[in-house]
Amino acid sequence: MSQPDVLIIDYGVGNLLSVQRGFEYCGAKVDISADPDQILKASHVILPGVGAFANAMDALNQRNLVEVIHEVVKKGNPLLAICLGMQMLLDESEEFGITKGLGLIPGRVVPIPSSTSQGQPQKIPHIGWSELHPSNETKEWKLSILDGLSDGDSVYFVHSFMALPDNDEYRLADTFYGGNRISAVIGRENVFGCQFHPEKSGSVGLKILSQFIKL
Repeated sequence: MSQPDVLIIDYGVGNLLSVQRGFEYCGAKVDISADPDQILKASHVILPGVGAFANAMDALNQRNLVEVIHEVVKKGNPLLAICLGMQMLLDESEEFGITKGLGLIPGRVVPIPSSTSQGQPQKIPHIGWSELHPSNETKEWKLSILDGLSDGDSVYFVHSFMALPDNDEYRLADTFYGGNRISAVIGRENVFGCQFHPEKSGSVGLKILSQFIKL
């Protein structure tokens, strides 16, 4: 079996080195680039992201990478978006006004509720380890990037906004913060997103990266 060829999109947003090390640990050959030709040649593509939604989308547009990402998806190559990258998969975000996203998964990005499901104030952002649970529409995780994980496995989150897909069929796993349901993993065909940082989530995160490069 040939070594998976992973390309991490470098658009000036995101902790690329830790993602690179995570995939290399899993046995992948990893390149970091903003070159469209190199991105389109890769067997697996990663869209990282930290910071503000609008700034990240501006960075993609300035580098003419939005169309390149859409072309990756049209080709059928697996795409994994991490943290802010996952939010960018949706149609739009409400962060600092309305900003258009990539539109690869129908839905929008909204603030995490500032109160618990019981009406008590809670800290924002959501930072720390939280459990993964199958979403309402998800019977099992087989044949997905979560294959091999167990209900209740924990991963590391850092975020103030959350993705709301239009249809629950795009939700693979959820977490709960203050009793509020939050999309943790979303997916549609060859497009996947993790709200958490798999590269910072220990053995559970490495399992997810390993499953992704098997797709």
